[in-house]
Amino acid sequence: MLGANFSRLFIYAGFELNRNYIASTLCENRDKPQLHCNGKCYLMKKLKQAEEKEKSQNRESQKNHFQEALITQKTNFNFQVQLLKVLYTEELPFVLPRHSTAIFHPPQA
Repeated sequence: MLGANFSRLFIYAGFELNRNYIASTLCENRDKPQLHCNGKCYLMKKLKQAEEKEKSQNRESQKNHFQEALITQKTNFNFQVQLLKVLYTEELPFVLPRHSTAIFHPPQA
């Protein structure tokens, strides 16, 4: 991580130290002064190259960290069976309430 940050720092420092040379010789837009590029296109190209290089290095380092697991011995797995305690509840008798027939009668017309 530090290498990536330092590489950008070196690119910026190199650009600032050599700005006049880059703007007059290496800049893609040196023939178009109205764009006021002043070598920034070259700087962006170098930063993109550094970023792509960093990504490829990350991919390579990830490939090196990949390991295959190879099981050479037979392994027995024993699973413990845990039973739940079942609680039986007493059934309470359910009795419908009995109401007086004097209350419940068909409507009288």
